[in-house]
Amino acid sequence: MYTEERQVPGLWAAALSVALVLGFCVPVLAQPAPATATLEVHVRNVSPRGGVMRLGLYDAASYPDDKSKPADAADVPAEDGETVITLKNLTPGTYAIEAYQDINSNDRMDKTWIGLPLEPFGFSRDARPILSKPGFDRVKFVVRAGSNIQILHLQNSDAPGE
Repeated sequence: MYTEERQVPGLWAAALSVALVLGFCVPVLAQPAPATATLEVHVRNVSPRGGVMRLGLYDAASYPDDKSKPADAADVPAEDGETVITLKNLTPGTYAIEAYQDINSNDRMDKTWIGLPLEPFGFSRDARPILSKPGFDRVKFVVRAGSNIQILHLQNSDAPGE
């Protein structure tokens, strides 16, 4: 004969099994994607003589060394007056910009025999060099997750100034 005493242990076993399964099957929460940034750089006072606008984005470790690799870079055709360069998928952080207009497209900044630039150039925060490029503290700025904009004006340019 089948009694209720035998059904109760079976129900308890089933309930315990369900509880164990539910307890161990904690839903995995999706990890948020790492935050990235986009930086739109407006380079103004671009010479009408054309060429290539070359831009490097540097962190504190790579900025002092002129031979170092930038965190990001872009070479785009120079647009008379203003050239806009967009850098995508950047890691948020503190950076500096160096840019120059390679008018003759020879892949280098042309200089005088004593080392003065012959082509238009610029730095973030419109820092002006004094005998050498400005230090990182004078050119640094923060890139936050999402959209960011920087404006710099080329120096040594024959473009009409703002």
